[in-house]
Amino acid sequence: MEILNNWISTANDVLWSYVLIIMLLGCAAWFTLKTRFVQFRMIGEMVRLLGDSTGKHDGEKHISSFQAFAVSLASRVGTGNLAGVATAIAVGGPGAVFWMWIIALLGASSAFVESTLAQLYKTKGNDSFVGGPAYYMKKGLGLEWMGILFAVLISITFGFAFNSVQSNTICAALQGSFGVSPAVMGTILMVLTLAIIFGGIQRIAKVSSVIVPIMALGYIALALGIVLFNITELPGVIKLIVSSAFGWEQALGGTAGAALMQGIKRGLFSNEAGMGSAPNVAATASVSHPVKQGLIQTLGVFTDTLVICTCTAFIILFSGAPLDGSVNGVQLTQHALTNEIGNAGGIFVAIAILLFAFSSIIGNYYYGEANIRYITSKKSVLYLYRLLVGGMVLFGALATLELAWSLADIMMALMTICNLVAISLLSKQAFLLLNDYLAQKRNGIKSPVFDKERIPQLKGKAECW
Repeated sequence: MEILNNWISTANDVLWSYVLIIMLLGCAAWFTLKTRFVQFRMIGEMVRLLGDSTGKHDGEKHISSFQAFAVSLASRVGTGNLAGVATAIAVGGPGAVFWMWIIALLGASSAFVESTLAQLYKTKGNDSFVGGPAYYMKKGLGLEWMGILFAVLISITFGFAFNSVQSNTICAALQGSFGVSPAVMGTILMVLTLAIIFGGIQRIAKVSSVIVPIMALGYIALALGIVLFNITELPGVIKLIVSSAFGWEQALGGTAGAALMQGIKRGLFSNEAGMGSAPNVAATASVSHPVKQGLIQTLGVFTDTLVICTCTAFIILFSGAPLDGSVNGVQLTQHALTNEIGNAGGIFVAIAILLFAFSSIIGNYYYGEANIRYITSKKSVLYLYRLLVGGMVLFGALATLELAWSLADIMMALMTICNLVAISLLSKQAFLLLNDYLAQKRNGIKSPVFDKERIPQLKGKAECW
């Protein structure tokens, strides 16, 4: 086990240090410029679209744009928000929070491009639309092998690696607060996971659309209460975050690089912008224009990192919890909340992480299912995959924190590289769709409708339009 952990750790260092960070920031900056900062100038439209109901098809089981937003947010909002932020601060210092903000602000443009492309290249499934990176790699680029490669990577990353992290964190939190054995809790999680995922996307969407708003609003309310209680310390905390990201002391001590690395790693794990995960559920939504879901998924990045991750960071930094690595992961967040509101804080985090991480488990599973269906139509393979996902939930409960995170990091890196190459090559099509959407808005059309005949470059590419 130690040899495996060392090998994975070395591979992570190579991928993250030399390849992925350059690609992530480079693509994000390019998309931001080419879309003329779409993630900032269209925030109002993003919020408006959450309540938009146009594009539904009577008599069919397509899910709404809000339900697609909720499923993707269920996957985003999880361990990364509570345990991931704590790990980033413990390893990279407060400056890691600054780089989480940067990757979210820039990376939101990548989320827009990938989800818009997913809508453009979606296809009709048995119960709903289906699509995602594997589909736009095959249809848009004509590279079926690349689509299969991505489908394999995301099925392993989300169904196995990420769900192990979620399970590991749930068990650590409940063991710390209630003394529940990881083996017992892991078994319970496995049974609950299998019960829900055997219900398909409709059940997953319904569960997520109920759990996500409740858990997110509750956690934000608590964090805002703590911020208001410590409002006089807020300027000092923000100064600490920024100075730790750029300060001479950090540069000389070699921790500036750690802050950058941890901030981008944990930021990507949390918001998934450019990773190629959210497009799988973005494609299932029934909307009248591909750009609509692209904008809604962009809002998900902001909700995840700029709101919920920041809440966790402020809680930890206000509390005076030890940042020397003696306490890490979700237990650092529990320690911080206990300092702020007493023993109830640790219990609250345990319950919150149960809801956050469990909703991520079922959201993560759907990404895997969608891509297993892309690879093969055999139900026996899908059923086997579901059972293996349940098994990995149990494995995560019993694995070490370091192994769970290392495995997640390397798989995340590989699938993100694959997706960034694809969306870079196809990005011009997303830009054309955005221009069409904005042209209709300028002409007074409140709810733009996509007609592929209006964009000659996209003729023959949009099966469902």
